[in-house]
Order: sequence, then structure tokens, then C-alpha cells
Amino acid sequence: MVVGTSPDFPPFEYVTSNGSIVGIDIELIKHLAKMMGYDAIKIVSIDFDGPIPALTNGKIDVIAAGMTITEERKKVVAFTIPYWSADQAILVTKNSNFKPKSLSDLEGKIVTVQSGTTGESLVDDFINKTGAKITVKRHSSFVLAVKDLLNGRVDAVIVDSPVAKLFTQKYGVEVATIISTGKHYGLAVRKDDTQLLNAINEAFKKFLSSPEWKAIID
Repeated sequence: MVVGTSPDFPPFEYVTSNGSIVGIDIELIKHLAKMMGYDAIKIVSIDFDGPIPALTNGKIDVIAAGMTITEERKKVVAFTIPYWSADQAILVTKNSNFKPKSLSDLEGKIVTVQSGTTGESLVDDFINKTGAKITVKRHSSFVLAVKDLLNGRVDAVIVDSPVAKLFTQKYGVEVATIISTGKHYGLAVRKDDTQLLNAINEAFKKFLSSPEWKAIID
């Protein structure tokens, strides 16, 4: 099984000091593949805006990248059953006097996001609907976005809430507010790959209630 991921999204996928790609999604897909009878999986590293084209072009079989299930993406790929709930967080530096409590508070500010993410869609949709004057800077990874924040180049970062929590433990940033979206993560396969989709979902149903899944999260 060839799996595409964007390893800049801790704790779901990230690169260790020795160059290994690890994380919740990686352990998850390894267990699912084993349950489905695969001998091994191959992990392919792709920028977050690249896995869907790689999937539809046949370069990978599955996307395991903390990918939010959206109606727009469902037009192109088939998602498995959801395995994680995630809202969006607004990150600021710990010593900042700027403490936004909503997207409206970002008026006149510079905000950075990762290209292709739910955070990017969230702020873009808000700007389109309200006409808010928010400058959006886009990066290929959230790590670069957070570094921009720490270096004073931007005022805030919009990122998935579980990832934001991990960034607060590693960098000098804090969560100013959580924006509830009701969104969920899913693995993705090609729309015509119904056999693989059904096999993953059957494995999911058993695995999400297992002690192994809890151990991965812990």
C-alpha cells in the first residue's frame, strides 16, 4: 500500500531527528494495512496541497494526512468513516498583547495559514462573505507559519486545534481562541476504489474501539 502524507502536521505526521516519518496517522494506517493483509506500506512525503492530485493520478493509494472531510474534496476523492474531530485555533505569541477571540478580530492583521487546509478555507470564506481586510500569507507547512509568527512577520496563525495544542508545548505560542467547525478527519482513496474503501472502513470499525488505537493516541 502506497500512502501519501504531508509530514509537517504534528502529532498526526511529522519527521523525527533521524528522518523517519511518524505520527498518529502513520501508526493508524500501518495497523489498518496489517489488518487488511498488506505485508508493508510505503510512505510518500508530499506538500499538503499535493496528495489529492497524487491520489487521482495513481501515484499513491491512500491519503493519511490529517485531512478534513469537506464537500468540495468529496467531489474528487472518497473518504473513509471519520476518525478524529478537529476545530480551528488562532495562535498568537505568548508575549503578544493581541488576543483575538473571533475571526472578526483579525481585521487589519496579517494571518498565516498552510495552503490547502481547512484553516485557509475558513479565513478565505470569512473574507469573501464579510469583506474583512485581513492579509493572508500562505505557507507549504504549519512549521513555517509558526516561525513567521515567532519572527514577528505575522500577527496570528490559523491551525487545527489538536496541532495547535502541540505547538504551544514546543514553541513560544498560545491559543487565543478555538473556532468550532464541526469538522472531522478521514483517510481518502480514489472514488472508483470502492473495494479498498470498504476494506479500510471494515478495519476501522474494529480498530477505533481497540486498545491499540488508545495507545497510539496516548
